[in-house]
Amino acid sequence: MGSILFFLSILAILATWWLSRQGLASKPWLEQGETAVLPGLPVQSTHPATIGLRVLLAVIGSFFALFISAYVMRMQLPDWRTLPLPPILWLNTAMLALSSIALHGATVAVRRGERTELKASLIAAGIAALAFLSGQLVAWQQLVGEGYRLTANPANDFFYILTGAHGLHLLGGLVALARTTEKVWRVPATEQLLLPVELCATYWHFLLILWLVLLSIWTGWAGEFVDICRQLLT
Repeated sequence: MGSILFFLSILAILATWWLSRQGLASKPWLEQGETAVLPGLPVQSTHPATIGLRVLLAVIGSFFALFISAYVMRMQLPDWRTLPLPPILWLNTAMLALSSIALHGATVAVRRGERTELKASLIAAGIAALAFLSGQLVAWQQLVGEGYRLTANPANDFFYILTGAHGLHLLGGLVALARTTEKVWRVPATEQLLLPVELCATYWHFLLILWLVLLSIWTGWAGEFVDICRQLLT
């Protein structure tokens, strides 16, 4: 239960900070007077696609938070058998991190107007993401070959469900990444590419953080971190 409260607290803190940064708690009908006093200031508005992505990430985060809570509660029961992690998961983690880094490079390139570097970064991000998904399938095959099949144990069920859900979200992101990459070759104006590239990068960074959270739970690092925090607070 302590781990559940810890992760929910972290999510709540991040959500509060994020909303405060985006100004979603502001009341524009009460700020008209300020706008009239300073009419020369440019009005900055958030693009609807950016807002839509933030809402999507909040929904996805809540979805996985519920599964993580159920995972932590279920593992306390006596029939729980810990699932061994295939070593290939570490290589998969590196591939996902490289994909996220490549998209960060694409964001930097599009801001500088460097189309060649932008194309190379987007292609590298896609290849690394496909390598991650392929590695996840290999991990599944290894576990099934060792007898850790679905429904054989609650730990197996949670592992396949969480990795499968994460993989499906990444697969959906690859569709958006493919459309963005195709747009780079088709659209001559670099300014029109900034928003889709930034959205893809944000989505990838989120999936990387989510994967690291899941990995920390499976390896037991999250529980050790919670125990350390408890010792420091007591």
